[in-house]
Amino acid sequence: MHCVRKVTENLYWVGANDRRLSLFENIHPIPRGVSYNSYLLLDKQTVLFDTVDWSACRQFLENVEYLLDGRPLDYLVINHMEPDHGASIEEILLRYPKTKIISTEKAFMLMRQFGFHIDGRMEEVQEGDTKSFGKHVVTFVSAPMVHWPEAMVTFDTTNGVLFSADAFGSFGALDGKLFNDEVNFDRDWIDDARRYYTNIVGKYGPHVQALLKKAGGIDIKIICPLHGPVWRTDLGYFLDKYGHWSSYEPEEQGVMIVYATMYGNTESAAGVLAAKLVEKGMTNVVMYDVSNTHVSYLISEAFRLSHIVLASVTYNLGIYPVMHNFLMDMKALNLQKRTVAIMENGSWACKSGTLMREFLENEMKDMNVLEEKLTLNSAMNADNLPDMDALADGIIASMKK
Repeated sequence: MHCVRKVTENLYWVGANDRRLSLFENIHPIPRGVSYNSYLLLDKQTVLFDTVDWSACRQFLENVEYLLDGRPLDYLVINHMEPDHGASIEEILLRYPKTKIISTEKAFMLMRQFGFHIDGRMEEVQEGDTKSFGKHVVTFVSAPMVHWPEAMVTFDTTNGVLFSADAFGSFGALDGKLFNDEVNFDRDWIDDARRYYTNIVGKYGPHVQALLKKAGGIDIKIICPLHGPVWRTDLGYFLDKYGHWSSYEPEEQGVMIVYATMYGNTESAAGVLAAKLVEKGMTNVVMYDVSNTHVSYLISEAFRLSHIVLASVTYNLGIYPVMHNFLMDMKALNLQKRTVAIMENGSWACKSGTLMREFLENEMKDMNVLEEKLTLNSAMNADNLPDMDALADGIIASMKK
């Protein structure tokens, strides 16, 4: 049975939702599932914007067939060739043999690499090219590394719709509510949107900034992403979030305490620090056990907050492995412009703090590591309280600069 929604005049959502998938890209947990968005324009010519993942293909095909109602499909615009959006291309071509694919040179290269039979069906476009489908005229805008090199976005100059590929997307299935003004986004969606951006696109902030600059020159009225809600109101809210994330500026002043503990002693000290920060007036404090929290959530919080406390035991004369993995992910996703405080623990050779500082200062960009540091020998005791107070005071003072 078809399940479609009208986006605006002549334009319809024909995507599908996947609530069975547990890991996006087989890495990131998605407890609320994910949507695969595709859009069908019914103009003088019919145009499908992107397809869906293979897992959702049946629903997608029913949606397209219902709206076409016997009409041929003239064009398939592929903004992004990643398989969660391009896997169903050949199914469309089989059912609609006169369809032409509009996409970039690199996207066509990737289609061939995936084994798609597209010869004679291609119409290659570049930055600034336009195409008329009747009433609607679109322009194509290059968006490389947002987040694959072949990506583009398509802007409908007739109705102000931006088909934004993987930009402005979010984890989470759509529970019948397609539009941002049909949900409480700040309560129910922002964390998934941030986690999606920071882990999928976060590395490519400069490329997103370039796309935002291009977007600033066009009159966007609706944003149609490939995942998550369609934006038709309060676009400035989401554009502001993307401005922060892509420039690596924190959204909020706050402290994220990430601790690596083996027997609970480092965790206990992290809890003391959290309490002292709150007593001193900084109530925006969150704590995470690096061993029990998926790194995608840690990355998302690291992008959100201004300050990070890394509290780690020493393990085999090094950084505790999962803490080291978190550091490597922060580096890989280009996190920068954060203030970091260090707590270290070791029963006979306390090395983790020194090694974490060296990593932050030598391997990452623009990280301010506080001089105040807390060193524990096995467990915290009364002798550590002055250094704990100094650490808390140092964090608070750094927020006032």
